[in-house]
Amino acid sequence: MVEEELGPNGGVLYALEELENNIEWLEQGLGRLGEDYVLFDCPGQVELFTHHTSLRNVFFRIQKLGYRLVVLHLTDSYILTMPSLYISTLLLSLRAMLQMDLPHLNVLTKIDNLSAYAPLPFNLDYYTEVHDLTYLLPHLAAESPILRNPKFEGLNKAIIELVEDFGLVGFETLAVEDKKSMMMLLQAVDRAGGYAFGSAEGANDTVWQVAMREGMATMDIKDVQERWIDAKDEYDDKQRREWEEEAKARDTPSLTEDGEDDEVDDDIEEIEKQAPSSGVKVVRRN
Repeated sequence: MVEEELGPNGGVLYALEELENNIEWLEQGLGRLGEDYVLFDCPGQVELFTHHTSLRNVFFRIQKLGYRLVVLHLTDSYILTMPSLYISTLLLSLRAMLQMDLPHLNVLTKIDNLSAYAPLPFNLDYYTEVHDLTYLLPHLAAESPILRNPKFEGLNKAIIELVEDFGLVGFETLAVEDKKSMMMLLQAVDRAGGYAFGSAEGANDTVWQVAMREGMATMDIKDVQERWIDAKDEYDDKQRREWEEEAKARDTPSLTEDGEDDEVDDDIEEIEKQAPSSGVKVVRRN
């Protein structure tokens, strides 16, 4: 950066251009990983996803190696508290989806913090499913005197119509410390990447793979609203009690005849009960 006289943003762009021109280095590194999930934690500069082509070209090269890529666009759920932030995020998400041209999930993170903010004027599904955005216009005007200026009214309507005409943007939710929330997002990623609809690899598939492929469970957005907004305190108390019981159970583990802890088997049996039959015989080896 010092030699090229680049700032932070310019340095990131320069680095990605270098990666694009030396993509063989990345391909060799990926070849050593084998078959597994690979997470690319990308920089947050929006120009990488809106108009600069290097990152997209790198992903296209990776896709040719056989990887099923899914873009996750993470956004703090705080944007829901301000109509201007929400609408600008919709526009940014739409532009990123068009630019990256890959299976794409927009994710509202820190959904468990929403209850700490002022009540939202609409239910959560209004924002995640991007319903009729014209209902937001009065709230947008009430947000700031500047936004009540008539010269912005036409611009706001044009942006809303643009987002609605494409009809591409929607949101998943995530509370990163909640196991069920993370599992639901992982299922959404597998569906977006086509893994959930692929054929089974064979009898050696793990219970987790089979369950995820078959769609073991779903969490409706109304359930998310109830869990993290409407009745968060009640659910938190219930979860805390469950954690305490699990901690006690770990302190006094029950043993099988072979002397092995059967907690893992219990967890697997619970997953098997919830997952519909996939027609695949699962073989577990000790």
